[in-house]
Amino acid sequence: KSRNGEDKMGIVRSTFIINPDGDILNSWDKVAVGGHVDEVLEAVQAL
Repeated sequence: KSRNGEDKMGIVRSTFIINPDGDILNSWDKVAVGGHVDEVLEAVQAL
């Protein structure tokens, strides 16, 4: 993004599935909000 003539980093959304031991089982970077929850739910149900 550009603000006041300077390039800035906008919000970067990420999602993680973490098990009770603290291990990261799955992750998504730069996610779009729309429809993402369905993808995460499918991944959780596949565990």
